[in-house]
Amino acid sequence: MKCVNIHEAKTKLSAILVEIEQKGEQFLICRNGKPIAELVPHEKHSRLTQHPVLKDIEIGYNPIEELTAEEWEDAE
Repeated sequence: MKCVNIHEAKTKLSAILVEIEQKGEQFLICRNGKPIAELVPHEKHSRLTQHPVLKDIEIGYNPIEELTAEEWEDAE
């Protein structure tokens, strides 16, 4: 991970982004030697991979089934 100060990051942003895009390099932006932010390559997530938490949720009813008259009364 390369460390750059804020002024250098502003001045060379386009070049930094090219390096991130082509080489997968990571940058740490610092102010007075203290880390402020990280610039890392974007990870494209697969839409076919299930979410680790949401995949375990089960619905015990048909959410598009219409309510009966009794259920409508209970809802009010």
